[in-house]
Amino acid sequence: MNQYDEKVKHRLKRIEGQVKGIVKMVDEGKDCRDVVNQMSAVRNALDRAIGVVVSANLEECIREQVEKGEETDDAIKEAVELLVKSR
Repeated sequence: MNQYDEKVKHRLKRIEGQVKGIVKMVDEGKDCRDVVNQMSAVRNALDRAIGVVVSANLEECIREQVEKGEETDDAIKEAVELLVKSR
C-alpha cells in the first residue's frame, strides 16, 4: 500500500499554493495581520496533514504487526511522539 495517497498529495499541493500566496503578499507589502493570518492557516493545514499521515501509517503499521502476532504498543507510542513533536 502506498502510504501517501492522492489525498495527502492534494493537501500538500494546496498548502504549497497557500505558501506561494503568502510570498506574493509579502512581495506586495500586504498588511502584517493578513500575512500572519495566512501563515496561521498554513500551519493549521500542515497540522491536519501531519495527523492524516501519522494516522494512516499507524493504521497500516498496526495491521501488519497484528498479522505477525507482534505487540503494537511501541508503534502507538511512536505515533503519539511524532504528533507531539510536530507541535
